Amino acid sequence: MPASSLAAMSQAAMPRSSARKSARKRGITPALIGVTALGLLALSGEVALAQPEKCPRMVAERPKVRLAALDAAMLRLAEAAGPVHLTFVGHASFLIESPAGVSIVTDYNDYVRTSAVPRIVTMNHAHDTHYTDAPDPGIEYVLRGWGRDGAPARHEVTVEDVWIRNVPTNIRRGAGTEYDGNSMFVFEVAGVCIAHLGHLHHLLTKDHLEALGRIDVVLAPVDGSYTLDLEGMVEVLKSINAPLVIPMHYFSQYGLERFLARLGQEWTIERATEPFVLLSRESLPKTRTVLVLPGR
Repeated sequence: MPASSLAAMSQAAMPRSSARKSARKRGITPALIGVTALGLLALSGEVALAQPEKCPRMVAERPKVRLAALDAAMLRLAEAAGPVHLTFVGHASFLIESPAGVSIVTDYNDYVRTSAVPRIVTMNHAHDTHYTDAPDPGIEYVLRGWGRDGAPARHEVTVEDVWIRNVPTNIRRGAGTEYDGNSMFVFEVAGVCIAHLGHLHHLLTKDHLEALGRIDVVLAPVDGSYTLDLEGMVEVLKSINAPLVIPMHYFSQYGLERFLARLGQEWTIERATEPFVLLSRESLPKTRTVLVLPGR
């Protein structure tokens, strides 16, 4: 799909109708397409090195040799299941809804919430607009992105058609550094890999980038002060090299436009009229694109 059609994806894919649209505005999680159950794939016994995965699972015991045919079959099933629904709730919170109906809210907090209780939440704690000490008891998985007792947070969770993991980073704390105080969360949904950078305070190392893997969509804080400065964020986005960037965590229209003016020198800028977008591997832009979703 051409990059110029990205801003129209919400409207183009909406004929699951105006009812879905009005429900989404009320924060109601819609019933989404069911996922075809993955079955065992009969193989001839020959194994081959798979092509690099879009969002590799960085698990120590993972075998280096993969069954390429099985990888391809799983990807086809994921793509056939339907798009990922991504809604900008506000500040650093997004609602991610999988084809199987799994709902996730990022940087879940006490100030900006969806009306429907999500099944999974992720949190960071640089400021209280990124976490809560009292998550709704109806939430099934609460993933805190900061370390405890000197050990970094480590998450790897699979819930139906969603796989989530985190990559720890450091944050400024007063005049010092809180090591592993933030997490970049990676969500693999229907073959699309989404990275939420959280409250990122520094450039990424080679180890960070290897842990992230190959990313399709970056949810990036663009305030230019509380997180990374403008040029630092540009360097991070270049290093991740995802086809789609969605800005978040800005405090004024001026701050957003300043970021867009800088990225507009090297990225295509698109603006959506609705606060959500439908994502699939096929719909990803062919050139580096920033998509602005309206939100609170």
